[in-house]
Amino acid sequence: MIDNINIPKHIAIILDGNGRWAERNGHTRNYGHKKGCEALVRIAKHARKLKIKYLSLFAFSTENWKRPKKEVDYLMSLIKVYLNNYLKDLKRNNVKVNVLGRRDNLPNDIMMLIDKCEKETSLNDGMYLNICFNYGSHEEIVHAVKDICKDYSLGKININNLDSDMFSQYLYTKDMPYVDLLIRTSGEMRVSNFLLWQIAYSEFYFTSKCFPEFTEKDFEEAIENYNKRTRRFGGLKWKKD
Repeated sequence: MIDNINIPKHIAIILDGNGRWAERNGHTRNYGHKKGCEALVRIAKHARKLKIKYLSLFAFSTENWKRPKKEVDYLMSLIKVYLNNYLKDLKRNNVKVNVLGRRDNLPNDIMMLIDKCEKETSLNDGMYLNICFNYGSHEEIVHAVKDICKDYSLGKININNLDSDMFSQYLYTKDMPYVDLLIRTSGEMRVSNFLLWQIAYSEFYFTSKCFPEFTEKDFEEAIENYNKRTRRFGGLKWKKD
């Protein structure tokens, strides 16, 4: 356990490399996704133990529909299994679940399960677990612009008052702080259309490990690395809280 260290308020993780890890070890890609989900549970539990307030996980992107149907179907089944299996634990441990992303093209049973999980954890405030599922940042921003235009046409907002703070309230992450630390596994060094607005001033941490092999110790090392950074936000110096 890391001690006497500044814990980021909001950590986001791009859970990358499940399929490549599996193929490299002689398994199917679906097996890799299963092991990735097991790693996700471990990391989420450890984040709560470290008292991280917001944890955002990139689980399924809007671009992932391009994958083979068999793989997509398996990924859909995984979210059902894990939400069903861990809902009681999430409620008991004061974790609030937010599923960020499009829902209109998801299977009806998954939409109902997402609604159930969000409703039954809505009063929790220990940790906010954002599962980014069927998520794409470009789409999120376009959706926000459309909602702003709609509110303007109805006379609900004065367009002259529109600033970055108001715009943020139209995103899926409204009322949440910006991301402090973005972690990506598997050695890739790109953000892949993930929380583009919210990571404007984030510190990035890349590791060559694929997500199924990403451990609690690796997670802590990312936080320790974050603590070696000086965040200036465009100025000369910024002092950590």
